[in-house]
Amino acid sequence: MHTGEEKIRWAEQYMPVLREIRERFIREQPLKGIVIGMALHVEAKTAVLTRTLAAGGAEVHITGCNPLSTQDDVAEALNDGNIHCYAKRACSHEEYYAGIDKVLDARPSITIDDGMDLIHHLHTGRRDILPGVLGGCEETTTGIHRLKSMAGEGKLEFPVVAVNDTPMKHFFDNVHGTGESALTAIMATTNNLIAGKHIVVAGYGYCGRGLATKARALGARVIVTEIDPRRALQAHFDGFEVMTIREAAPIGELFVTTTGNVGILKEPEFALMRDGAILCNAGHFNVEIDVEWLDTNADEIGRRDGIDSYTFGDRKIHVLAEGRLVNLAVPKGMGHPIEVMDLSFAVQALSTEYMVQHGKDLAPGVHDVPTEMDEEIARIKLASLGCTIDTLTPEQEEYMASWNVGT
Repeated sequence: MHTGEEKIRWAEQYMPVLREIRERFIREQPLKGIVIGMALHVEAKTAVLTRTLAAGGAEVHITGCNPLSTQDDVAEALNDGNIHCYAKRACSHEEYYAGIDKVLDARPSITIDDGMDLIHHLHTGRRDILPGVLGGCEETTTGIHRLKSMAGEGKLEFPVVAVNDTPMKHFFDNVHGTGESALTAIMATTNNLIAGKHIVVAGYGYCGRGLATKARALGARVIVTEIDPRRALQAHFDGFEVMTIREAAPIGELFVTTTGNVGILKEPEFALMRDGAILCNAGHFNVEIDVEWLDTNADEIGRRDGIDSYTFGDRKIHVLAEGRLVNLAVPKGMGHPIEVMDLSFAVQALSTEYMVQHGKDLAPGVHDVPTEMDEEIARIKLASLGCTIDTLTPEQEEYMASWNVGT
């Protein structure tokens, strides 16, 4: 069997929520006649989502959303029937946007993004496609930030569901997915020990919190840096050291950025780091570590297996995955665990169906995933685990709805 197909089948057996959704999609065909354009990390879990959408009647065109996150064998296996895949690992900037253009050439009526590059190109370079678009879905924090900025300026011309902003995404994908997959990729790439290391986590949102918690569980001494006083205080009460990135620079042995913002680690921090410091990024775009400064000003002394090594003075600094998303962009990166992506991609699948049904009635802008959809996914997952939960009694429902009951 083709290795890509083997990876997809392995993922499918641990994705019971998407399997149940696919069975309903096969019966009901809610996406019949719909063309879906996708820019996502093309690997096995994404393939299961793509096939679920196709099983619902859609014609799917997909490309990558990061030059280093595509698994070529999975991309090859996806090219079948009404699925068309244009993704390629280690593609150039020109090849990356050529893939996006091929997706848009299919004139999709629904877009699914991870990072918003597809929607951005649609609005800036392929405006001829806009009239036929019902709406879209966005997977990640960085994409939501871009979309909200775009909508705030009145530039977003169709509705987009913020898949990233649901509890099912934050609680599991961001915390457990990023936390485990980033550390797994770091360990597999460097063969370094986590226990006892000073690890600096930049940003204490859901992703940073997951990373800090998982690293501590492995025995790391975790330092958190933040700009939000509330999150910084939360990190302090969670038992982590809190300081500025400049203060942490000479202490850290491993640095992981999770902010989604630009210029977190730059020349002033590099100048303070200890010999052998390892730097990587768990945010979407490769803007958090100033790799360009290192390429220009430091001497590159090695490039192998997802590690770029630099020296200036008597110190070495090592950057993983060119500063890109470490859990997918290193050669041994597998992305988030399968069970986590089952939940996130279930939100994607149901949000796509929702946009097909309601896109014409929604105003341009960023819209929340309906709570009942998010809860449905949790119920399906609980059932697959054999877990049962309580329900409110009529008396409890009446009490919660009442304002007359007091002391």
